[in-house]
Amino acid sequence: MFIKRIFPRFIPQFNTVRDSSRSTNVPLEDLDLEFKGLESVVKNPLTKTNGPDPIYLKLRDDMYNIFYHDKKFNFKLGGALPELRLAYETWGNLNKEKDNAILLFTGLSANSHAKQNVNNLNPGWWEDFIGEKMAIDTEKFYVICVNHLGSCFGSTGPSSISPVTKEPYGTNFPLLTVHDMVKAQFLLLDYLGIQKLHASVGSSLGGMCSLLSGLKYPSRVSKVIAISTCARAEPSSIAMRYLQRKAIMLDPQWNKGFYYDSPGPVNGLRLAREIATVTYRSGPEWKQRFGRKKINSIDPVTLNPSFEIENYLNYQGEAFITKYDPNSLLYLSKAMDLFDLSEGCENMVDAFQHLTCPVLIMGSQTDILFPVEQQRDLSKWIKQSGNSQVSYFEMDSLYGHDTFLLNLNDVGTALKGFLETKMAKSGEISKSKRK
Repeated sequence: MFIKRIFPRFIPQFNTVRDSSRSTNVPLEDLDLEFKGLESVVKNPLTKTNGPDPIYLKLRDDMYNIFYHDKKFNFKLGGALPELRLAYETWGNLNKEKDNAILLFTGLSANSHAKQNVNNLNPGWWEDFIGEKMAIDTEKFYVICVNHLGSCFGSTGPSSISPVTKEPYGTNFPLLTVHDMVKAQFLLLDYLGIQKLHASVGSSLGGMCSLLSGLKYPSRVSKVIAISTCARAEPSSIAMRYLQRKAIMLDPQWNKGFYYDSPGPVNGLRLAREIATVTYRSGPEWKQRFGRKKINSIDPVTLNPSFEIENYLNYQGEAFITKYDPNSLLYLSKAMDLFDLSEGCENMVDAFQHLTCPVLIMGSQTDILFPVEQQRDLSKWIKQSGNSQVSYFEMDSLYGHDTFLLNLNDVGTALKGFLETKMAKSGEISKSKRK
């Protein structure tokens, strides 16, 4: 109370986002054409800048496939959408039995474009991992990658137009959980007629989704691969994501989530991405890559950035502000914080009782966002639950959390071996040499 009284401007009052008289998680039956969003929000248009429009506003529907769900979709924490759509892309061919499908779950800020295809020739975020004779062999498997519910690359999210209000949902979008993301993607599998996956695969947030798929739909998933992820969000990662959300929500142009007729909270999003970048890579990489190199050794020292590492973070922030919707970052990062597979169970071992299929867990020793101890615990808990078909692979990589994006040799080799081999017994912990 003392700190709050003396320094009130530094204590963000996030509870003002929601008007106490009207929840932003509005059940479908309570929605009507007169509902216009939070009553406490005054939407004053702000002057547009001359900068580029966000990339997610320039996407065309012919760049991906679209799954429409025209029925009410209920969220775990309450609230509903009258309808939803998911953007997805595929590679390879679904066999006659429809049992060779791999569902690839993305990380927080990725889109469905994991690999180039005829509709989008740009390289994907897992370009070198997917394809003929590659880690995920498209001669053998039918690969599906979906843009998460709540994101901004073609799937329904806060930036989408509500069919009820005819305006972007903003923070009227229901609070999101990993359960909701997985549930939505299995609706897509129903639409495609796929009753059982060959495997669910995911890293980071995607790893959370992959684990939950095996637990929530045990009869529909033959194998689970979870990379650089956890069984529950731990305080260190929650703290870093909280700071990212705080940076956005304290930006005056966030406007409580209703900024789509304005430039939006670009300063907050820029800082959020810079914070995130620190957690995605590792100290050893920073030291090897940047050391104490200065931007300019001639100019006098000022309070402005002096070191190349600072310049790199600035670049990452600038590059991100045109790529992603700030509200999507708020919603998806909060869903990651809420993730806890032991919820409703006696303990974590009890939580994994229904994960009986073969499982591959992978982690990087330099990951500071999802420390490798979390992957070790995952492997241990799943084995203790009675599953003897658990393989664990630990990588000594410079790239920290981003190892799953960059270390083709280790990640790709383990993926290919696991996907194409019938599991007979538990794998031992193995460690790769640093690449």
